[in-house]
Amino acid sequence: MKSDRLLSILLLLQTRGRVPAHELADRLEVSVRTIYRDIEALSASGVPVYAERGRHGGIELLAGFRTDVTGLTADESRALFILAAQGAHAALGLDEALGSALRKVMAALPAPFRPAAEVTSRRVLVDATRWKGGPRRAVDLDVLQDAVFTDRRLRLRYRHGGETEPRTYTVDPYGLVSKAGVWYLVADRRGSPHLFRADRVRAATLLPEPVRRRPGVELADAWEVLRRQVEERPGALDVTVRVRRSRLDMFARLNAATLVELPEDDGASEWVTVRLSHGSVREARTLLAFGDAVEVLAPAEVRQELAATAAAISAVYEGG
Repeated sequence: MKSDRLLSILLLLQTRGRVPAHELADRLEVSVRTIYRDIEALSASGVPVYAERGRHGGIELLAGFRTDVTGLTADESRALFILAAQGAHAALGLDEALGSALRKVMAALPAPFRPAAEVTSRRVLVDATRWKGGPRRAVDLDVLQDAVFTDRRLRLRYRHGGETEPRTYTVDPYGLVSKAGVWYLVADRRGSPHLFRADRVRAATLLPEPVRRRPGVELADAWEVLRRQVEERPGALDVTVRVRRSRLDMFARLNAATLVELPEDDGASEWVTVRLSHGSVREARTLLAFGDAVEVLAPAEVRQELAATAAAISAVYEGG
């Protein structure tokens, strides 16, 4: 809607200052000509907005002009309060700041939307941690945050999974990512992107040198590359299983990290076919925890591995 677009332009100019017309057009997915027509409409309605053409030109508001209008719709206000429930702010030490910000947002909301936003904060809870994930090492994000927000290099003492002694790295941070309740530092090491689990960082030192990121690369870009490397790692083993429908929900929760495809459960049959991706045949042994509620259909080497493991377990108990 045009009114939403006009409000978006106003809020963008208020927060960003001078913005080129082509950038506004890209952000709002319209033509530059439409942006200039919108600017004329804003000006006609009394908003002190003007455009300067040329290489360093752009569109901006008259210095000192501010508006208190939030422009939030009912759905947008609900979305803010659900976002606030995700818990990432606690690990970042922003609990108090979040509470203050939400009180200000609540006061600025249009009166008809306030009850819905308040109910949302009490009725929706997002817990990003997995079931029975086990105790995790406490994570200290203070130094990592400092490096991210001050654009400084970091020296890490970092222990890789499967190793007992930490290694030392000098890295160039892009930012922090919370994935399924686990914090990761996304950083370049010698010009290549790397993931560092925050709970495996044994020591972090802020260095005086400025960060050396690759030109044009943002956190989202580096994260997408690393995410694909993890999810599409070579040698991944596709495993097809059938699960008793009565255990399907629990199975999906406990195997969320390896789940590739979960078909719709129509409730018509006792068994549901599910696809998983494991790193190795031995890793698939965890499926034995579900007993006769899960059967591996393919590949054959996983069936053989589970059968041999089950037989060895049976022999231990029979021998006792």
